[in-house]
Amino acid sequence: MTVERIAFGRPLRSVAFDAAVSGLVALVAVLGIAAQPGGVAGAAVGVVMALVLLFRRTHPSAVAAGVAVLALVQVVVGWGPLAYDVGVLIALYSVVKYADRLRDGILAGIVAAVGVLLAAAQMPDTAPWWAGVLYYGLVTGAVWLVGLNVRTRRLYVLTLEERAATLEREREAESRAAVAEERTRIARELHDVVAHSMAVMIVQADGVRFTIDRDPATAREAAKVVADTGRQALEEMRRLVGVLREPSRPEPAAAPGALDAEPAHRRPALVELPDLLDRFRAAGLRITDTATGTPVALPPGLELTVYRVVQESLTNALKHAGVGAAVELRLDWSADAVVVRAVDDGRGRPVVRPAPSGGHGLVGMRERVGVYDGSLAAGPTLGGGWRVEARLPLPSAPGTEEGKAAA
Repeated sequence: MTVERIAFGRPLRSVAFDAAVSGLVALVAVLGIAAQPGGVAGAAVGVVMALVLLFRRTHPSAVAAGVAVLALVQVVVGWGPLAYDVGVLIALYSVVKYADRLRDGILAGIVAAVGVLLAAAQMPDTAPWWAGVLYYGLVTGAVWLVGLNVRTRRLYVLTLEERAATLEREREAESRAAVAEERTRIARELHDVVAHSMAVMIVQADGVRFTIDRDPATAREAAKVVADTGRQALEEMRRLVGVLREPSRPEPAAAPGALDAEPAHRRPALVELPDLLDRFRAAGLRITDTATGTPVALPPGLELTVYRVVQESLTNALKHAGVGAAVELRLDWSADAVVVRAVDDGRGRPVVRPAPSGGHGLVGMRERVGVYDGSLAAGPTLGGGWRVEARLPLPSAPGTEEGKAAA
């Protein structure tokens, strides 16, 4: 990161440039002592004009007024236009470019026009007065127009920067809102998962109470189910602690002709993946689905996350790759993780009605995967499509060291 140096509350480069401009005007004034009218007094006026120009960026209107007064002194004493009067043009340019209101620049232009007439009147009689008016008028007018052009461009750039900053703030706000809404949905769904586990434990515990005397073997099996379910629910609750829960707004209804939206508070399972794929195929995606490895039973919350990742990946493919795009969906099962991969070719045609999303795209998937300490990678492919890969670690089986620690 580049750190800009500051001097007198302004960038050091600007201060150095203004000092060089003022020094040049002062040097011209001093070098002309012997040749210019007024001698030392004339040079003193030029030096003062140079010192005033040091503040041309911070106080452009005041600098223009001060330089105009010094130029009027020259006219009154009859010195005529001098070489250091280039400071008048610098002050005119500065007030047009830097003044808060363009009105100050217009007023400075009017004063400069009067100065042109006065300067032409003091030219030697060898040249016609109108020639002086034309010459000084063209030079002054050109400086004023250049200042106006630079001012317009400067304000345009500032407007673009402000607009970009505003858009960035809006994107950050939308991203935070998306994360909050997705966490709300995750919290609600995980709550439903834990509530289901509690219901199973209660039923099994009641079974233990009624069968412990008549059928001890069945009672021991039911007690084992209670313990295993309790460990799993405890792990789900630990994950739930890290999720902020806020009131969610009503879920929007599906648009006519789009994929059917799921009812609120519904918890899909992996056995419903074929139906989900059929719905996306009916919507226009050409899906090839494969699975490797041996699927294992997942905790309800983790199973829901896998389902949502598949749903959101296909939704993104339908939205961005379009109808007719080819999607390769893979579920790779291993001893320690399940990996979901969805790769589209990006060669479909735009959809007329977008499919409803299961969340907020990558933000939602990242939040869901992060709850289970997983990883998500997404990005474009060389062929012009898009690739999503989510890796979700599998929980340790009950009875392992981690399961015992959870108990």
